[in-house]
Amino acid sequence: MATEPAGSKPAAHPDAPSPDEMRRALGQFASGVTVVTGLDAEGPVGFACQSFASVSLEPPLILFCADHRGRAWPRIRRSGRFTINVLHEDQTDLCARFGSSRGAKFDGLVWEPSGWSTPSLPGVLLRVHADVQSVHTAGDHDVVIGRVRELESVCEERPMVFFRGGFGLDAAPLPLRA
Repeated sequence: MATEPAGSKPAAHPDAPSPDEMRRALGQFASGVTVVTGLDAEGPVGFACQSFASVSLEPPLILFCADHRGRAWPRIRRSGRFTINVLHEDQTDLCARFGSSRGAKFDGLVWEPSGWSTPSLPGVLLRVHADVQSVHTAGDHDVVIGRVRELESVCEERPMVFFRGGFGLDAAPLPLRA
């Protein structure tokens, strides 16, 4: 079995799916929607994230994936802690605000600092407060493992679901091939 030299990037297999094919195919998997928030010397920062999961109960660990080329994640990483704000189905405004690459995400938004000095967004389903335990580079993203410090249930609405490129389970089917 051949291995790549240390530090080299493996060549893409000629039959590997394109990014568009990946997006269409994996859009068949419904996911929840979260906003990852943090606070540093520059102020509050956050981004929308649908790659979030529980990893371990003992010790309590979660994970999320973040584009390591983004502006928000490097700031959160340096701060060493974050909050996962799990959105409910009526919070498309928060999703759009934090899913955009433009604008100051916290301008005009009422939020409170958590006991862990991270932004707690209003009216979400759940807040998971955690410390960055480890970060693993995987392609154009980082897989972040967080050590859970506190769980905070906020309301009992239905969760926001992202499916087939839209919100809710009634999204129209996407063609698997372009």
